[in-house]
Formats: sequence, C-alpha cells, structure tokens
Amino acid sequence: MRILIVGGTSFVGRAIAWSAWREGHEVTVINRGRTPTDLPEQIERLTGDRCADLSALAGRNFDATVDSTAYRPSDVETLFAALADRGGHHLQISSVSAYTEPEWPGATEATATLWSEDGLDLATPITGESYGPLKAASERAAQRCFGERVTLVRPTYVIGSHDATLRFPYWVQRARRGGIIAVPGPRDSFLQYVDARDLADFVVRLVDHAEFGAFHVAGPYPADSLFMMMERIAAHVTPEAIVREVPAQRVLDAGFEDKFPLWSGPTNANASCVDNSLAGEHGLALRSLEESVDDVLAWWGDREWPDHWLTAHEETELLH
Repeated sequence: MRILIVGGTSFVGRAIAWSAWREGHEVTVINRGRTPTDLPEQIERLTGDRCADLSALAGRNFDATVDSTAYRPSDVETLFAALADRGGHHLQISSVSAYTEPEWPGATEATATLWSEDGLDLATPITGESYGPLKAASERAAQRCFGERVTLVRPTYVIGSHDATLRFPYWVQRARRGGIIAVPGPRDSFLQYVDARDLADFVVRLVDHAEFGAFHVAGPYPADSLFMMMERIAAHVTPEAIVREVPAQRVLDAGFEDKFPLWSGPTNANASCVDNSLAGEHGLALRSLEESVDDVLAWWGDREWPDHWLTAHEETELLH
C-alpha cells in the first residue's frame, strides 16, 4: 500500500512512518525538511509547507494519507487542495482535547461532544485554550473535504522517546534523580496516556483494514492518575525514591502549574478518562508503562536537565 504521511519526522508522525515501513508499505513523508530524521532511506521524503507550497504532491496518488499535523481547518483545506481525491483513505490525528469536558468519566466516541465553532477565530494562535476547539474544527473540515473515507484518531497524552514537548520525559528523569518527588494533587486525578509506538501501530492497522470513523486512543481504562503513574515510574527506575503529593493550591500559589507536565490542574478532568473499548475492539494494543519508561531512558542518555523543568530548589520549596 502507498501511504503518504504529512509530517513524518517528529514524534507521532515519525512513529507512524516507522510502523508503516515495518509493515512493508511504500511510505512517503512530506514536511518542511527542518527536523533531523532517522527514518530508513527506503522512505521517500518530499519537502513542502502546508501553509505555503505543497506542489511536491502534484500528480501523486496514494492509497492512504495520514495527516499528523493538522491543527486548524486551513491546514486540512490546503492539503485537500493539493491532493483532492488522490490521497485515498484519509486518516487524521486529532485529540481528546477536541471534546468539551464530559459530564462523567467514561465518555465514548458517541457520547462525548466536540467543541463548537461558534465564536471561534479560526486564525487565532494555538494555545492551551484554543488547541481543542481548533482540533474539533479541523475534524469537521476533514469530513467536509474528504467525505466518508475519513478516520479520526483521538489520542490522549502521547508518551515515549523523541517527544519534542518533553512532558513524559520530565517524570522519567525526575524518577531517575531519586529523592522525594513532588506530584501535584489531587491524588486521584485522572490520567490516560499512550505510547507513540502503540498509537502508530493502531493507525497503520486502521489504514490496512480501511476502518473509518472516530477512535479514542487512550489508556488505561479505567484511568490511572498522575500520582499512580509516578509511583510506577519511580518503582521501576529508582525504587528508593519517595513520591509525595503536594496540594494543588500550593502549586498554584507558587506559580509552578506549568512546571508539572501532564497535570490537569486542581480539578479532576473527565476528558482524561475516556472509554477506549471501540479502539480495543479494532485492535488497539497497549504496552506497559515500564516499556515506555525504558524507551525514554535509552533515548535520553546523559543530556542536561532542561531549563524549563522544575529545579531541585523549586521542588524543595514546594515540599516544605
């Protein structure tokens, strides 16, 4: 099968490209060519900017297109203008953030509600507040442009190596440092995650089997919590480390809310506890958290502690 991946060299797109290649597909990626890549030489690389020039796709035909970098409707529309119906089965990576906050945990693809576009500035900068509504608008654009042959994949937090956001790597490296580890409360706040490799394998499976519709790619279900996840990471990496809950208000008062990646804030987020049964029925397989931790440890090596992560001094302030 000829598969086009829009993106393809960074984190999620990279994982999908590797998975498709390993499954024996003829893989082409198109991106701006700015991200260093470790993709096999057998994967074709095209250079193009979806905001400016996708002429590299002129006259090309594919059996399936995986769009890993659609963040606003105009991204979808420019891809459609370049490909029209020559892209085959269209699969778009969306997010559970495309939903308004569900009233209860356990929302399914049928019961959760997408953000409305009413009053939404489609050209607004992408921020924590606009990301979800723009993802929902991008889903609608895909359905308008590509019709019935559309698959929408809605992952939760994606974890693993090659993560440019460095969200999950923070917790792995914090466990590696040992000592008393601060984790913001509440202790039972929902958290779901998926290894990029599991997401990628599921995406390729959906393309292989021409499965259409929307799917939650999230696990585990019922959900873990950030505190539980950190306990498992610490036990795996540095068993003598101690995981300690810090009251949410203390974190907010200190202005450190942005220092704790994957934290949903002082209230429990039902969007972090969606039902993944439909994806499971269609072949989603989730590896253990510990395998993801080992993947990050091997990838991280001996690089320095990033400046934007919580420092040891800041953590001590929170803990005392």
